[in-house]
Formats: sequence, C-alpha cells, structure tokens
Amino acid sequence: MQVSEDSLNNTASIKNLQGFDGNHPPDPKLIDSCVHCGFCLSTCPSYRVIGKEMDSPRGRIYLMDAINEGEIALNTATVEHFDSCLGCLACVTTCPSGVQYDKLISATRHQVERNYSRSLPDKLVRQLIFSLFPNPDILRILLIPLLFYQKSGISQLVRATGLLNYISPRLAAMESILPQITLKSFQDNLPTIIPAQGKQRYRVGMILGCVQRLFFSPVNEATVRVLTANGCEVVIPKSQGCCAALPEHQGQTAQAKALARQMIDSFADSDVDYVIINAAGCGHTLKEYGHILESDPEYREKAQDFAAKVKDAQEFLATVGLTAKLSPLTDQPVNLVYQDACHLLHGQKISVQPRQVLQQIPGVKIKEPLDAALCCGSAGVYNMLQPEVAEELGQQKVTNLLNTGAELIASPNPGCALQITKHLQLQGKKISVLHPMELLDYAIRGVKL
Repeated sequence: MQVSEDSLNNTASIKNLQGFDGNHPPDPKLIDSCVHCGFCLSTCPSYRVIGKEMDSPRGRIYLMDAINEGEIALNTATVEHFDSCLGCLACVTTCPSGVQYDKLISATRHQVERNYSRSLPDKLVRQLIFSLFPNPDILRILLIPLLFYQKSGISQLVRATGLLNYISPRLAAMESILPQITLKSFQDNLPTIIPAQGKQRYRVGMILGCVQRLFFSPVNEATVRVLTANGCEVVIPKSQGCCAALPEHQGQTAQAKALARQMIDSFADSDVDYVIINAAGCGHTLKEYGHILESDPEYREKAQDFAAKVKDAQEFLATVGLTAKLSPLTDQPVNLVYQDACHLLHGQKISVQPRQVLQQIPGVKIKEPLDAALCCGSAGVYNMLQPEVAEELGQQKVTNLLNTGAELIASPNPGCALQITKHLQLQGKKISVLHPMELLDYAIRGVKL
C-alpha cells in the first residue's frame, strides 16, 4: 500500500501534539467503561448552563480519550472544557455504568497543570488563590486590611460602582463572596484537648479547616460543644494545616501531597478513634488520602489508615447516636431546608444522615427543594475562576431553596454557605444560613433563634 506524503505529514503532526505525560494519565480502562448513554447530561451543572456537549462528563471523556490516543492536543481549546467542570460528581451518582469520572477528571487536572501553559492573568489569579486559601496563617494577616476595607465603607463603594468587574471579573467574584470580618476571625482559642461532658464514649480528633477556622469559627466552636456534649473527648493538634482539598481539586500535585502528609503527621500520636470534619469539601479529600498518596511508599499505608478514621460530623453523630437532650429552636415549629453539599452527597454518599440528626431537634420540619442534587456553583474555588457559570447556578440554587417556603437554611459546607448567602442578598432575602452543627449546638444549650 502506497502512503501519500500528506498522510505522512499528518501522522508526524499528530505525534508531535502536546498531550498527557506518562505520570498517571486518565486510565483508558475507566474511559472505556463509559458507554456514552448520556444519562449524565441532565445532572451536569456546567452542561445545563453552557449547553455544549464538550462541557459535559461524556464530552470530556471523549476529549480525554482523544488526547490519550494522540488525536488532539492538550491546548486552550481542550483545557477550557476541563476547566468548566465543577467537580461536583453528580454524574458519578447518576451513571448507570458506574463510570469513575471523579478519578478521570482528577487525573486530567493534574495533567493540565503539568503540561499546559496558562495565560499570565490566569496564572496570577491561581497563584493568589493557592498561596492564600490553603495557608490560614498567611490569610489571617490579610484579614487586617480586609477588616479596614469593610469597616471604612470602601467595600460598599466598590460594589456600588462595579469597579472590580471592569478590572477583573474574577477579583470581583472573590470580593462578592467575602464574609464579614470580625474580631473572632483573628482568634484561635480552641485548646488542644477538650474533655467530654459526662461519661467519655470516644476520643476524636477534629480538623479546623482553612476558610472554616477564619471566617466560620463559630461553626468549629459549635462542633466542639456538640461533640463533647455527646461524650467525646476532642483533640485538636496545633500542627494541622490545610486538608489539601483546594490544591487537589485543581491539580496542584506537589502542594496537595505535602499538605496531606502534614495532616497525617499532625494526628500521628493522637490516639483518636475517629477524625471529625465539619466541611463537606474537606471531608471528601481527607477520605481520598489513600489515593492521593498511593505512590508514596512511606505514607501509602499511613494515608489509608488515616482516611479510614475520617468521618463527617453529621455522619459520625448519626452513627454513634445523640445522647444530649435537644430543645426546640423556636417557640413555634420551624420549617428548615437542608442544602446538600455536592462533596457530601455525591462524593461521600451522605444524604440521609444529616436529615436524621436534624429531625431529632423538636419542632423541626425539613423541606426538600427542587433539584437538590444540583451544585450551587461554589465548588471550591470554581465561583472565583468561572464566575459566569457560578452566578447562574447560585441564582438557581437559592430560588429553589426559597421556593420550599422554609424559614431557615442549613448548609454543611463553608463555600456553599458563602455562595448561598451572596445570592440571598442579591435577591433581597433575609434568611439565616447556619451549619447543622450550629443548630444542634443551639438545641443542646437551649438557645432560641
């Protein structure tokens, strides 16, 4: 058979395409498990907003396969479709074939960060995010100018003029979800060991989180009180840092592994029965430590043992049972809507347990929203990197929550809480967004809302 010169040139150009490297590319076996049925399309938030096949799980799997085969390049045209994925994992829940899309998109994102050169503005924004958010000590220093920014009224002027939108939509997105800075944000006053109230049932470790410990410190304090009231001695190692969720979800391989090792080491001599986390996104990553460090001979087994001890706070309480007496939150029955955080619902398969725990509070009636499994648009740092898609998803989520007629929203993840609060304000609604641990804490202490 005679091969034309054009054919040879095409073959050569395909071989020269920039693609994935040999370090854990998307597994062809996992790719082949997708039968392209399209069940994932209706549950994929990016596809529902953007409406393009390549911005769906099925479309991205086509791209992964083509890059693996050297048919197309890892370039701006392909990377934008991987970047549009929220990583919410709704498709994993929906897929009738059991496709492990979570493993595929994770491998792809690490490949993208190693083998694709982003634009300078994109690099700068990402560098800002991954330098600040996984480093609570550095972030706490930044709180000082942010406190002045809010208290001086500059923030109101910036939002009123829309100035940041002209400078950078991404910076505007960051600013729009900034919570109120208080003096508590500067404090780190939880002791290393807090004894159980009454008879001790368990000794548990607790992870403080990064955003959680700075902007939602009352949630951590409430979690400690709930755990101790239910017979748990709580251990909080001071050496703990970031759980690695943000860098891991965005393909920052070295940073994610280093943070995971640090977290494991901080609990190494704590002798705890379980490690408790009250943030959904963090919990999903903590349970994935065995996968994150599977190629590390020194930490592989340690990571698996650590991950086996990790429990979401609601999951833990539903399993071991509440022993503390619960009082009503208000004098009248209260309608509450529970917002399913994606990395709790789809990542950790935890849905029933939070509702079981909250329903034990006298007078609480739980309402179910339309499209409960659809992402709110927060997705870690997605609402900062892809603000346009996140805006539409946030608006849809809040509309669905409000349509339940509930007077209170319970959200188990700080990013979701920030996103929902922002869109409640945009719609002019004044409804409290509280963590389930705060509600349980109020019920235990007899504090009325």
